[in-house]
Amino acid sequence: MQTAALIVAAGMSSRMGNFKPMLNIGSISIAQRVVATLQQAGVDKIVMVTGYNATQLERHLAGLGIIFLRNEDYEHTQMFESACIGLRYLQDKCGRLLFTPVDIPLFTASTVQTMLETDAPLACPVCDGRRGHPILIAASLIDTILADSGDDGLRGALERCGAPMTEIPVKDRGVLHDADTPEDYKALLTFHNEQLARPQVSVSLVRELPFFDQRTAMLLRLVGETGSVRTACQRMQMSYSSGWNVIHALESQLNHRLVQRSQGGAGGGRSSLTEDGVELLRRYDAYSAAVRDYAIERFDEFFGGLF
Repeated sequence: MQTAALIVAAGMSSRMGNFKPMLNIGSISIAQRVVATLQQAGVDKIVMVTGYNATQLERHLAGLGIIFLRNEDYEHTQMFESACIGLRYLQDKCGRLLFTPVDIPLFTASTVQTMLETDAPLACPVCDGRRGHPILIAASLIDTILADSGDDGLRGALERCGAPMTEIPVKDRGVLHDADTPEDYKALLTFHNEQLARPQVSVSLVRELPFFDQRTAMLLRLVGETGSVRTACQRMQMSYSSGWNVIHALESQLNHRLVQRSQGGAGGGRSSLTEDGVELLRRYDAYSAAVRDYAIERFDEFFGGLF
């Protein structure tokens, strides 16, 4: 099954004084950087749980092809409750997932790939003897975590989930740096400026104009999962009419029906992917992974020693 990522970004940033997810690290925001790193590492599905300033943050990230869920009670709950919202959604949609708060933005794609190489059901990166993020969680542990009391938050739930925490040594201090306070943020900026360049690849299919990219792929994927174009659009911060425009334009370019609708019934109509839609997604995902792996392999050959 797929590998997913769960980013929790529902908090009120009270210790920072500014809205952390949208503070810049270099030329992009903290939230954009976390998403970009996970996508660069080949994570199949990225879910973000929002709360405080949810609409602003979702619009800020709307073009990145990720799924948004909301903690409407963010003022009266902690990170554990936000994590549970994402875990409930993902428990039957992936084989394992990577969990991280949004305010730890500088772990590398290489670290993510190292984490994904382990067969352990529960693992975390360790640098300089300290545990960091993202945490790898097998889907088989989600039911136990969701049934937990929540005492001591997610950390306590993971300690009681029945699987030992496997420590994965990495040489990546980015797994440790968060942005809780203005002082933390200044340290993040300093650390970011010391980082090496790395490739980031996004695949688009083009005729005269681009007609299929990672955002379009996510729309189709969500239609297949939810059985609803409307729900898929809501989770991507896309209007319903825009969603159908994207689908119709794509079908026109490929001359194939990709989404089919069934009308009526007590529950109303449903939408689903056709065999052509499923096959298009499979090929796009496989091709994107191959291109990304090639870019990483060849990067040092072309840019080694330059930065």
